[in-house]
Amino acid sequence: MSYKEEFLSIFEENVSRQGSKELLDWMEKTDFFTAPASTKYHCACPEGLVMHSLSVYHTMVEKHFDEETDTLESFAICALLHDLCKAQFYKVSSRNVKNDETGKWESVPFYAIEDRFPYGHGEKSVFLIERFMRLKSAEAIAIRWHMGGFDDPNGHYLSQAFDKYPLAVKLHLADLESTYLREKNTSVIRRK
Repeated sequence: MSYKEEFLSIFEENVSRQGSKELLDWMEKTDFFTAPASTKYHCACPEGLVMHSLSVYHTMVEKHFDEETDTLESFAICALLHDLCKAQFYKVSSRNVKNDETGKWESVPFYAIEDRFPYGHGEKSVFLIERFMRLKSAEAIAIRWHMGGFDDPNGHYLSQAFDKYPLAVKLHLADLESTYLREKNTSVIRRK
């Protein structure tokens, strides 16, 4: 099963909200399933964004799912869509790098950021999702604050969000673990 097939299987099995089909249709028209997750840090490769989204989903379910308080629908929405803002965000460019063996300069490809809609990170994902499908308050807050302190240098709003919405804490922790521990080598990302 490809990463895209796994993503679609999890999403379609768990998300039945009005507008979810239209959201997936729109995603298919973007580079979401082929884009990297970053320029050089984690999953900076073709399909890296969908790989990262799946890693966050699996980490979140394995480590934080509580049958009494959580739903797989909210977990799927938050984990699989938290970085929707990265669709149509990267472009392949090239730069010159000196080859250590030959001493000659060579043109090599790399991912560059080309943000056509600079609306922020988490808030942009929320905005894009809600163009098609309504989010619950906890889901919107979780997606908005999934970057934790990287997005709120003062910590005031983040502290309130984490205090009121445990789902936000769970998504943030799953994103951190996936990014910094599980995705150092993209081949370790769990697949069905």
